Amino acid sequence: MKVLVIGAGNMGLTYSEGMAKSPLLNRKNLMIYDISKELLDKLSEVSYYDTFDNLQDCLPSADVVFIAVKPYHSEDLFEKMKPMINDQQIFVSLMAGVTIENIQNGLNVKKVVRTMPNLPAKVGKGVTSYTESKEVSRVELLMIRNLLDTTGQSIRVKDEDFINKSTGISGSGPAYIFYFMASMLEAAKKMGFSDNDSKILVSNTFEGAVHLFNESDLTPEKWMDRVASKGGTTRAALDSMDDNNVKQLIQDAAYAAFNRAVELGDE
Repeated sequence: MKVLVIGAGNMGLTYSEGMAKSPLLNRKNLMIYDISKELLDKLSEVSYYDTFDNLQDCLPSADVVFIAVKPYHSEDLFEKMKPMINDQQIFVSLMAGVTIENIQNGLNVKKVVRTMPNLPAKVGKGVTSYTESKEVSRVELLMIRNLLDTTGQSIRVKDEDFINKSTGISGSGPAYIFYFMASMLEAAKKMGFSDNDSKILVSNTFEGAVHLFNESDLTPEKWMDRVASKGGTTRAALDSMDDNNVKQLIQDAAYAAFNRAVELGDE
């Protein structure tokens, strides 16, 4: 299996590294195409990459093509790609808001998998939701899932509406966590903790809470009940959040991301 990644930005390189270091490529180097000579010169020093600045030299021979460019570059890119592709190739999109139909029409192809990755893929803790066009076989889809899983975990969703919904939860979700962490860090510093101590307090608290959640069948609500006793400090904090409607505001934020993903697909 020969895999080509088009676009060596953050997400493109994240998936490139995960796939290239896995045994799935059968000791074949992963191919990367980009228009930045400076970036390609740097990547060419990595033993498991073959780098290209000309699509003709790599695209026709690829079995699977990951497209990891900004959505607004897709139209021009598709025009360049179209004369070089064949109907047996599978195209995996990491682009936000670009629909399967748009990719099929833009490239004149049938086999398309649309994904929604997220930033923790950079450290092997990502979650990627994906859905496929009907022309992608079960065997091909399993192959794609295995490739996606090299950066964490993947979940198959039933249609593109759930890809947009995944944007609001997992795709944009890390930013919500960082927002919450930033607020707690600021509170810790205002209380007089040093930068280093604030980071330890906040980061370890998040990591520990997630570990507890993943290692049990308890819901977040059950865990809150275990931590918060009546009249205690934690209950005071949770009551403050409830009084300020924080839960609804977080849900509104997730829906705002979802709605914007839908808008991008219609533009």
